[in-house]
Amino acid sequence: MSERKVLNKYYPPDFDPAKIPKLKLPKDRQYVVRLMAPFNMRCKTCGEYIYKGKKFNARKETVMNELYMGLPIFRFYIKCTRCLAEITFKTDPENTDYAMEHGATRNFQAEKLVEEAEKRVQQEREEEELNNPMKVLENRTKDSKMEMEVLENLQELKELNQRQAQVDFEGMIDRYRDLEKREKEREKEEDERETKEMLDRALVKRLRDSDSDSEKEEESCSSQSKELCTDKPTDILTTVKPTEAQGTSAGGVKKAKVETWERSVGTLGGKGALGSLVVRKKPAASLKKPVPVTAAAALAAQTDSKESTTDSNASKPVTTQNGSSSLSLLGAYSDSDSNDSE
Repeated sequence: MSERKVLNKYYPPDFDPAKIPKLKLPKDRQYVVRLMAPFNMRCKTCGEYIYKGKKFNARKETVMNELYMGLPIFRFYIKCTRCLAEITFKTDPENTDYAMEHGATRNFQAEKLVEEAEKRVQQEREEEELNNPMKVLENRTKDSKMEMEVLENLQELKELNQRQAQVDFEGMIDRYRDLEKREKEREKEEDERETKEMLDRALVKRLRDSDSDSEKEEESCSSQSKELCTDKPTDILTTVKPTEAQGTSAGGVKKAKVETWERSVGTLGGKGALGSLVVRKKPAASLKKPVPVTAAAALAAQTDSKESTTDSNASKPVTTQNGSSSLSLLGAYSDSDSNDSE
């Protein structure tokens, strides 16, 4: 069994390649090839746009009787993607491009046409200058004149722009900076003013609170002084706490009598008989308050002062001792009276 893939084939000794029949194919025969659209085009039938690079299954043929420097020219047949209309174009080796023939129009063709027209004009001018030297001089004069006119127009446009639009960018930036600086200063002043107002309001409120506190203290002091001034001289002997005074109001008629007696005479009778004879020594730092004495104590003090002969005894609180002894007798009398009433 022979190999499937071989590089050399067997040729018999009597092989004659001239005896192989040749196919007689027409020269304008067509081939099916796969290509891409070489340029943007628009279908004339339906107006569909076909962009450059779109792939087609095209038919290719050789154009008869058309050659460019011995190079054949090929024609391609494609169909529109929307209406299936036939579109044809062929190669253009002279311009290294493709030329549209039938079924569509090439987009952006105007620019190419203008360029071709300029090329033709330039070629005609060069041909004229080769044969006519006077034409060369005329063309040079026209070119120089045209160039001068273009420069003059350009200069006029520059001057017009300078007159109409003179923008000082540096000045604009400086003005903007000044405006921004003034705005910052104004904001700073407003902040300082608001802070000062807040501090003033807080200070005024504090002063008002202190004034009200001082007024309350003055009122309380004045009320206490008035109460002290309105007391009777004998109230020092009947000094009782307010809570005790309020508690005695519920004691009945008996306690009311005792309270009136104590307010008028004193409360020394309730203590021991010898308790009033002892006088406590007050400290030097404490203030000495005047001790009011009843009318009977005052009379007893006058009699005792007459009997005293020495100055040292007069400086001592003799009146208090004598007064206390006389008041003790009155207290004893009040106790006996209260015991009898019970």
